[in-house]
Amino acid sequence: MTGDFKSRGRTVTEADVVAFSALTGDWHPQHSDAVWAAQSAFGERIAHGMLIVSFAVGLVAFDPERVVALRRIRDVVFKRPVRLGDTIHVEGTESERRDVDEQTALVTWNWRIVNQDDELVSRVTIEALVREPAEVVA
Repeated sequence: MTGDFKSRGRTVTEADVVAFSALTGDWHPQHSDAVWAAQSAFGERIAHGMLIVSFAVGLVAFDPERVVALRRIRDVVFKRPVRLGDTIHVEGTESERRDVDEQTALVTWNWRIVNQDDELVSRVTIEALVREPAEVVA
């Protein structure tokens, strides 16, 4: 993955939210209690922000032959709620590349997580250690 990209989409389901609550222990009523959430600022249950960031990582096609390790997730900003049934995708731009040695670089991407209406739901900066392709010698 280099340069600009757009991932495939993924619809967020009730099963996703319940499974994430069970996995993390985060049973905040905004995510798990329909009656409570109906009275909240959002008017309904919404997905956990960290679930959306986790889905984003899964939506991006990291080449296992090139991406050695995810190094950092930073500057996460949640702009809009993701409701059950929303479909998200990731739009990314490479913003920095710094050589670590002759074979690897630290690459930074700015990601926009966007819903089905092309509304920004979250921004995140991702850093990964990437193996550079071998140069072809003719």
